[in-house]
Amino acid sequence: MTTTPAAPDTAYLADTATGLPIPGEPVFTSPEEARRHRKQRLAAALRLFGKYGFGEGISGHISVRDPEHHDQFWVNPFGVSFKQVKVADLICVDSTGRVVQGRHRVNPSAFVIHSEIHERHPGATAAAHGHTAHSRALGALGRLLDPIDQESAAFYGRQVLYDEYQGPSVSLEQGRDIAERLGDNRAILLRHHGLITVGGSLDEAVHWFFTYDSCAQVQLLAHAAGTPKAFTHEQALAAAAGFGDAQLGWFSFQLLWNEIVAEQPDLLEE
Repeated sequence: MTTTPAAPDTAYLADTATGLPIPGEPVFTSPEEARRHRKQRLAAALRLFGKYGFGEGISGHISVRDPEHHDQFWVNPFGVSFKQVKVADLICVDSTGRVVQGRHRVNPSAFVIHSEIHERHPGATAAAHGHTAHSRALGALGRLLDPIDQESAAFYGRQVLYDEYQGPSVSLEQGRDIAERLGDNRAILLRHHGLITVGGSLDEAVHWFFTYDSCAQVQLLAHAAGTPKAFTHEQALAAAAGFGDAQLGWFSFQLLWNEIVAEQPDLLEE
């Protein structure tokens, strides 16, 4: 007579894709409520870029599609430091590049890149772009992230290298080319330029940006010290199922949100 082993006790695992107790995203009752939420998250994300040293002069921008007018997006204004942006400073731009809300001008690069990404990728609610040291170094090598740890596996099969540098991105043709090359990936590394990540929410897109940049740093350090061992294909897929989960990406930003709002509450000024 044989007996079937008892199933392991998994009561500690939540009913989510990752088994983690992750709450769902908020539900809003009006476009105005959703818009205010997105603008607050955008201002917080920009302050976080400033806090973690992602600023580089006038370069770098984060955008989020308007929840009501899908041909418009909110973005940081030209010439305002990441470290000083408030909700009141944010601008809304339409598909022609006209600022329809806000008192500041739009960065031409922000318009040509983000407008094309939002137009061509309905699932890309938000896009984050910066000229960080680690992404620029990795791009100069013409290398994408290798799956050498759990975090980098989030981009396994979900990243692409853009090698067509044509000068500063101020033409719609170049923005369109970048958006087309992005495809259904969550990250595009622009050689000689910087990094862009996208997501189904601003929270997710910004989390992927932070993760990609830290993974680039780890990879550069590992190669400087020796020859890192990468995951097998099976291991990379297993790690990606957890660390590449979109809901986990969204929730991970909530920790950063709590951190920056507690430290810099003035960012919420409208």
